[in-house]
This record gives sequence, C-alpha cells and structure tokens, in this order.
Amino acid sequence: MFLKCSVAATEPGGGASVYHGFGECLPRSYVTGESRDEAFELLHSTVLPKLLGMEFDSLAQLLSFLSDCNGKAPAEWLDPAIPQTAAWAAVDLALLDGFGKAFGEPAALVGETRLAVDLRYSAVFSAEKGWKAVKMALAYRLYGFRQAKLKVEKETAVDTVRFCRRLLGKKFDLRVDANMAWGVEEASQVMQQLSNFGIRSFEQPIAADDIAGLAYLVDETGLEVMADESLHDAESLEKLIGAGGCTSVNVRISKCGGLVAAYNRCQRALEAGLIIQVGAQVGETSLLSSAQLLLLAAVPAVRYAEGCFGLHLLHEDPVSPLKQFGFGGRLPSMPSGPGLGITVDEKMLRRYSGKTLEVK
Repeated sequence: MFLKCSVAATEPGGGASVYHGFGECLPRSYVTGESRDEAFELLHSTVLPKLLGMEFDSLAQLLSFLSDCNGKAPAEWLDPAIPQTAAWAAVDLALLDGFGKAFGEPAALVGETRLAVDLRYSAVFSAEKGWKAVKMALAYRLYGFRQAKLKVEKETAVDTVRFCRRLLGKKFDLRVDANMAWGVEEASQVMQQLSNFGIRSFEQPIAADDIAGLAYLVDETGLEVMADESLHDAESLEKLIGAGGCTSVNVRISKCGGLVAAYNRCQRALEAGLIIQVGAQVGETSLLSSAQLLLLAAVPAVRYAEGCFGLHLLHEDPVSPLKQFGFGGRLPSMPSGPGLGITVDEKMLRRYSGKTLEVK
C-alpha cells in the first residue's frame, strides 16, 4: 500500500513549490492486527485529515515529531490501543520523503551514515521438497550467500534442516523460522534436536502472545529465541525485555511504525543486550528497501539483514533507483538525494492499484 503526500514549501525568492513524498506499508493482520482494508480506512478517516496543514520548520523538527510518535499516531488523534503501526509506517516514510525533498536533505537518522563493510543480506527460503529444494539451496550457495533463514513446517522441521545442512555445508550460517508452528514443549524438543545440525537461532517458535513460553524456551534451551510477530510497537518490546522472552528481535520498518520507530526499537533492543535482525516483508519495493538501507547505516550492530529483493522477487518495481542485493547478498549503494532518495513511477503504480482516494 502506497501513500503520497504533498508538501508546500516557500522558496528563498518568495515563491512556493510543491514536493511529493511517498510512503509504503504491507499490512498483515497476523503481525500487527491490521488488514490492508483496515489500514486504508484508518488513514482515510482518522490519520490523514489530522495531518493536513501541519508545518515543520526543519527536517530535525519532523524527526523529533516522529520520534515522539514512536510508531503510532499521536494519542489525541487515535487511541494507541488500536492497531496502527503498519498504517503509520506509510505516514512516517511519506513525511520523511516529502519534507526531506522540501528541505533538500536526506532522511538520515543520524549524522554521517555508512553501511557496515562486512554486512550481507541473508537468503530466505521455504521448506520445499524434492528437486525444487535441491535447486533452491544450490542456487543460494552458488550465488555466494553465507547465511540463510529456512522457514520450516511443523512436522518436517528435523528432516528439512538435515537435508539443507547436507546441501549447504557445515560452515553455512543457517537459522530457522518456525512461524509460530509449535507448542512450548514441542518447541523445546525440536529446537534441541535442530541444534545438533548447527542451528542456534529460532525465529518465533511459538505463538506471538505467549511471552512466558518464549521466556521458558530461552532458559530451557540456552539457544537464541528471536521475536518477530511478538514485536511491533514499543510496548511489545518492553514486555519481551521485561520477561526475558527473547535473545534477539526481528525489526521490520513496515510493522514497527516506520523508519524512525524502527530505529528506536533497534536502539532499545541493543541497550537490553539483544541481537538485531533487520527484516523485510515479502513484496517490499525499493522504497522500503531504501528506507531499510538508511536504518542499517544508522544502527551500530546488526547481525542479520533480510530484504532488498527488488526484481529477484518482484515482476516490476515502481520505485527507482532499484535497490536489490548483489552476489553473495552484497548490499546495494546507499540512497542518495533528498528525502528517501527515490522516484515513484505513478503510472506503473496505478496499474496495480485496487483502490485510491484523496484527502484534502
């Protein structure tokens, strides 16, 4: 889902110019509690009307506003208990892009930003079977990847990991995403079985709301437990930290309320001694990928990065310049130019638009 905002700016000579900023989000009800239609309606009826006429004198002032919002609309606009972090992600990005262009500044979260030289994107693949699985695993290995996340199914996790380990080799950094497949006792058993194949990191092994169960797995297994669906806003992160419910977190801009809120989640997680994975949702365009690169450059320690699939996954990408990983998961170049450093092909975007509206 894309959001376009128009920013009017007074030029030094006294004239006025209009700059257009774009935001993107991918609402998933099982992640943030928002369907696409619900996020669309929330923006239309409540959030966007409140944004009309807002003024910012500098990009720093906007960043301060977004940091105070921390991934949600101001409480006087909308009850914070209402699921909204996906919808607000689109707002956050559109404002950063639009006002960044108006002020002629990049939407950098900190001063000078630079990507870590040794950081690489991970491969991500599902638990396929037979020859298709062989081709996928070998393709990732031949493409030079050093890390991969394997999405496993409830009943076949051990066989799948054993099979992939044989194909990828002992030195390949392989981790598992269970997508809430197991109960607590089952997860404990399977996690310890999979550790025999060199698996140390387990993403969302049980239900997102079972924080006590996650804490039990951290203590019982001694393995890394990564929170994904359990994390979306500041409150959920504090609950995880307070309960000792994870050793690592998967921070995704599109579920955490935007670029600024995702940065806040990363900073708080690092303060708590947690491992950071900066993730992505399937279908992200180069807009969210550009924002993710800004996040990766601003966060001092990221172990795993996922995303920047570009045309490796999408049939078309309406955003340029194209941001997609290279050989071995190498990161593309940082965005350049004001705002998010992106241009949107609105004609291409309209071909994929099921519903549009204007708030003015």
